[in-house]
Amino acid sequence: MQRRLRVLLLVFSLVILQTTIFTHLHVFGAIPDLLLVATVAVAYNEGPQTGTLFGFFSGLVLDLFLVSPFGLSAISNSVTGWAIGTFQAGMAFQTRRTQVFLAALGGVIGGTVFMVVGGVVGVAGYLSLYSVQVIVAGSIWDAVVSVPIFMFVHWALMTEHLRRY
Repeated sequence: MQRRLRVLLLVFSLVILQTTIFTHLHVFGAIPDLLLVATVAVAYNEGPQTGTLFGFFSGLVLDLFLVSPFGLSAISNSVTGWAIGTFQAGMAFQTRRTQVFLAALGGVIGGTVFMVVGGVVGVAGYLSLYSVQVIVAGSIWDAVVSVPIFMFVHWALMTEHLRRY
């Protein structure tokens, strides 16, 4: 029961931070996607199934606050959770640098899925060169914010490995 409450606190805290403070921190048109990084952290710790589920439901919560088509964040976050969870399962060792790399990779995967699916459903401007700039800048942002978010996710999940935080 406590774990579920901590995960809910994680999701709602990150949604509040992303929709209030981080919306004002644009760099090259991009802001960090805190819930996407949290999805990467969950997939990193728990594997592709849990990463996919966390990504889908946290993306749905975030979609309530966005003007993009409803479900777009849920789709991109769930695909990212599956991809990162599958990718990290084959890794021999895991370090903090690995977490930063996976956060950036997750930003590229999530941003690409978001823009491509958004473009396919007809959102104007999603399939453009500007989108590439936003994806690259967003993935750098995601790498920058990854360490504290990974720590928050470790606390929420109460994972035993990587307890050094």
